[in-house]
Amino acid sequence: MREGLSLRPMQVEDVDQVLAIENVSFSQPWSRESMLHELEGEHKAHYIVAVLDGAVCGYAGFWQIFDEAHITNVAVRPDCRNQKIGEALLWEMDRLCRCLGILYQTLEVRVSNMPARRLYSKVGFASAGIRPGYYEKPREDADILWKEVPNETVS
Repeated sequence: MREGLSLRPMQVEDVDQVLAIENVSFSQPWSRESMLHELEGEHKAHYIVAVLDGAVCGYAGFWQIFDEAHITNVAVRPDCRNQKIGEALLWEMDRLCRCLGILYQTLEVRVSNMPARRLYSKVGFASAGIRPGYYEKPREDADILWKEVPNETVS
């Protein structure tokens, strides 16, 4: 993990910084209301942030559905990319999943998003199929990725 980087559960106070990352990372970013609902709702949503030099530089989250984690978001601030922060977030999600008894993780990624697909492959995800036309703005297929949660952290 990068020196000076810390990972912790996302707090309501982090939402403005997380939304700034969301807005520069995705063509259809989540709204403030959606993000607050994720943090304050009664459902099984789990979100973590990566903090560097006192500022949120990345975040990731998932919904727990029985023994599966559906990863909803993984994003890193553009000026902090290619520094293994996304990888650190995904390894921390593995740790959290183990603590919660989650056995599998799944997510969708744009078929054209090669940097993300390489990262997901590096941490153990494999393609399980395509969701045609899943994304909008622009319309694009999604690669459906799955992985078994490892018993121990690999780095």
